[in-house]
Amino acid sequence: MLRSVAVLVLDELAVFEFGVLCEVFGLDRSDDGLPVLDFRVCGLEAGKAVTTSGGVDIVPHHGLDGLAGADLVAVPATRLREYPEGALQALRDAEAAGATMLSVCSGVFVLAAAGLLSGRKVATHWHSADELRASYPDVEVDQDVLYVDDGNLITSAGTAAGIDACLHLVRRELGSAVVNGIARRMVVPPQREGGQRQFIERPVPECSADSLGPILDWLLGHLHEEHTVADLARRASMSERTFARRFAAETGTSPLRWLTRQRVLHARRLLEDTDLSVDAVATRSGFGSATLLRHHFRQVVGVAPADYRRSFQNAVV
Repeated sequence: MLRSVAVLVLDELAVFEFGVLCEVFGLDRSDDGLPVLDFRVCGLEAGKAVTTSGGVDIVPHHGLDGLAGADLVAVPATRLREYPEGALQALRDAEAAGATMLSVCSGVFVLAAAGLLSGRKVATHWHSADELRASYPDVEVDQDVLYVDDGNLITSAGTAAGIDACLHLVRRELGSAVVNGIARRMVVPPQREGGQRQFIERPVPECSADSLGPILDWLLGHLHEEHTVADLARRASMSERTFARRFAAETGTSPLRWLTRQRVLHARRLLEDTDLSVDAVATRSGFGSATLLRHHFRQVVGVAPADYRRSFQNAVV
């Protein structure tokens, strides 16, 4: 269960990546019925300013002792590549005490320097992947994914991928209702599809003024119904070819693949939050049969629906 989060801040701190951790874990959203976490910002010394890459200083309220006893210890990106031994030892002590370790972007270099990544699979920004491999050849680097969940170690790719990793951790530890509430307040999807390779190979497409947003919102409310590309194109007042082309430009995937993905995500929420049978979940999520649900669920999530329910149904607060 996730109750406390300690963030280690070092000089040359990346402001956005630090802000992601504050936004996901540090805000009081109890007015939405969401849990409030014990959130600590920890530096080498309490009250000693930490420099950032954004031209401002951040003053942590806690020293390295603030990492002790935290359920999660997070390390945001920093431009530094050499780190104080005291900070590295505090990370080792926290990990040995049972804390889950999370890095955002180049924060993974700090965990590697502490000796916590030997033989582990990790993610980092694609731009830093070769540097990480060269500096720590005993670490397996996957530069194609948004994040890697390796149990007590979660590492994210660059910048905004930290949001994906943090929300994934919230879902894993606190359940879909909590992560959906946080994502809604942040105005981001609770889970993105694909890895960071999509951002290496092509630019992020711009949505046109006549965005497909209304169609996507409508689909999310009608996942249990049958849909064809022809039907959706007519609803959007477009030809099938134009609709498919615009859909790919705005979502990065095809209409049917997007629909299948959303149905799987809806099925996940039903498996976590309800006692509905797998057959009923299949019907409500639009798959029609448990066999079809199992097929697509395993493809997307990696496990069968029943196994997923055993792991996550009791994770909700």
